[in-house]
Amino acid sequence: MEERRLLLIANPFSGKAKMVTNLMAVTQILSDRGFEVTVYPTKKAGDATSRAASVKDGEFDRIVVCGGDGTLNEVITGLMSAGVNCKIGYIPAGTLNEWSLGLKIPRSIPNAAKAAAGDFEIKLDVGRFADRYFSYTASFGAFTEVSYSAPQEVKNVLGQAAYFFEGIKSLGNIKPIHLKIECEEKTVEDDFIFGAVSNSMSVGGIVKFKENVVKLNDGVFEVFLIKNLKNILQLQNTLDGILRGDLSRERMEFFHTKKLLVNGGRGVAWTLDGEFAPGRDDLIIENIPSALRLVSPEDKKESE
Repeated sequence: MEERRLLLIANPFSGKAKMVTNLMAVTQILSDRGFEVTVYPTKKAGDATSRAASVKDGEFDRIVVCGGDGTLNEVITGLMSAGVNCKIGYIPAGTLNEWSLGLKIPRSIPNAAKAAAGDFEIKLDVGRFADRYFSYTASFGAFTEVSYSAPQEVKNVLGQAAYFFEGIKSLGNIKPIHLKIECEEKTVEDDFIFGAVSNSMSVGGIVKFKENVVKLNDGVFEVFLIKNLKNILQLQNTLDGILRGDLSRERMEFFHTKKLLVNGGRGVAWTLDGEFAPGRDDLIIENIPSALRLVSPEDKKESE
């Protein structure tokens, strides 16, 4: 039987540099499952995007990404930009690995490698943010800068707690952003301190959605907005709502849509899957249904 060809794009700097010590083991696992493995270690930001964009249709049977959510975002951006349709496997090796947790991908690198070599495939929506893409969230305001502003050594020691503490700290410093957000379902214009357009069970490890309101391949986003908080009582009510998963509180907006237009966002700092993205006026964010072919554990309960 002819070996299948697999491209392993690995970020050796993700998290605690876990991939440095696991690369040979991962390569062996993939090879033992019938793949001819080509390894590409990334060297700098944007490297994974360039490599993925250079892949030709049919060149590889599968691309496996080993790194954090930002590395995965780069690969998806490269493939979508180049119009390459290829199965993707994901071996989470970052600090938070927020997206993979929602998909029940194993936390153990060897177990994740075995899952990435499997044959069970699911299709997931991808978000388009102007000329860029995201797999699980585009957000701005409070909590947003945490992904790229919290020191790596703090993330390594505290893990998800680092994102929580940095995010809560940012609430008191954030400046309200006046935006007009339009979609088929509604129009909202106000001063906002946070906004997220997502296809995930959580945002930044802080804002968590209930399972019955999120589907990752339904063609729509979950949109969550927090309006400017004018006093300590509103702040306390908002924090309590976030912690309890109650997104219907005063000064909050939560709804679903497949496409939205954000007006007045020039100069606003966004994050796409944890990576910085500059805002712009008349920004269009739209859902591309079932655009990602992800190799996933067939039994999602097995997430060791």
